[in-house]
Amino acid sequence: MKLLKRTLALICTLALAVTLVSCKTGKKSKNTADDDTLVVGFDQNFPPFGYVGKDGKFTGFDLEMAKAAAKKMGMKVKYQPVDWDAKDMELDSGTVDCLWNGFTINGREDKYTWTKPYMDNSQVVVVKKDSGINDLSGLSGKIVEVQKESSAQSAIEDNKKLKDSFGQFLTVGDYNTALMDLEQGTVDAVAMDIFVAKDQIKNKADKFKILDEHISTEQYAVGFKKGNTKLRDKVQKALYELVDDKTFEKLSDKYFGTDVCILKK
Repeated sequence: MKLLKRTLALICTLALAVTLVSCKTGKKSKNTADDDTLVVGFDQNFPPFGYVGKDGKFTGFDLEMAKAAAKKMGMKVKYQPVDWDAKDMELDSGTVDCLWNGFTINGREDKYTWTKPYMDNSQVVVVKKDSGINDLSGLSGKIVEVQKESSAQSAIEDNKKLKDSFGQFLTVGDYNTALMDLEQGTVDAVAMDIFVAKDQIKNKADKFKILDEHISTEQYAVGFKKGNTKLRDKVQKALYELVDDKTFEKLSDKYFGTDVCILKK
């Protein structure tokens, strides 16, 4: 009996120790407005919104906006690259506080808590310049590729007639891979955000072109875990301040050559 009691006591002691260690070392839950660091989830292969610069550091329009917003909020910023098809898991688990990387609000209005849209966007198709494809009808029977869980994928799946006209509809992990597939002739077309498309082919105008006919139009906003209005409100206030002090306009000119802001109080 004494041996049993000692064994039980030892088990209880070990359990308490594990609990205390877990409390000390466990990851702090994010998605609050009280933390001093804003952790921004983004796709690092999505220029000009989020990508790895020539110096090896993360940069991009949205990342610079996030850093400026965090400063307005009296917070530091941490850039956290995520696999885009796992973005919901990262947000729900608290690994990131928000998704800020050319994130389309349209069709996702009820899935996240959002800031107000800050810029317009369109889904377009990139093809080889000598492909003979000049509009969306020219994609009939062709192999079309998109990034998995992207707005382009959603836009095409919402357009059943267009999707059904394709010979094949494929998804890949990122647009760098998709454009390599296009260049190698593995696929005939890649659907993507217009600003990303322009950035990706800006030095390859002799190889690729963007079709004039767009798949859809949409808007970008910052997405938070559903119900996290406290942090959303702080970021929204900071965004308004960035518009007022012309930071938004300056960053727009830097990345797009024009002011893309549609944010109004």
